[in-house]
Amino acid sequence: MSDAGKKFYTVMLIDDNEIDNLINQKMIEAANITEHIFTHTGARSAIEFLKNIEKVENVANEILPDVIFLDIDMPLMDGFQFLDEFDKLNDSTKSKCKIVMLTSSINPQDVNKSKEYSYVKKYINKPLSQENLEKIEV
Repeated sequence: MSDAGKKFYTVMLIDDNEIDNLINQKMIEAANITEHIFTHTGARSAIEFLKNIEKVENVANEILPDVIFLDIDMPLMDGFQFLDEFDKLNDSTKSKCKIVMLTSSINPQDVNKSKEYSYVKKYINKPLSQENLEKIEV
């Protein structure tokens, strides 16, 4: 991708499947669209990470992810429960972090439910592809 292409400073992957996280991380690295990738295998740890970053005012804007790739079907806290918790974060965090649902779910109810959240910008079915990455606009 040329320098004229889209470039996000920081990306976060949230998926309980470590293999999916690894594949998606490699796909993002190959697209050369980010400097940093944070990976979480649970939505709860991801939301705690975001809450902790918010407390460090000086660096929050640099460390908060520009794009969060979020799986729906996860144990303990699913993607929609993550979105409900994300909604409680600071407005500055919510405006910086754009969420892309990255899931194997083809359930139309999941697609429609994700549209209820203003910060969910896209709904992509796994696996992540170069074509999908090029279409992400935040």
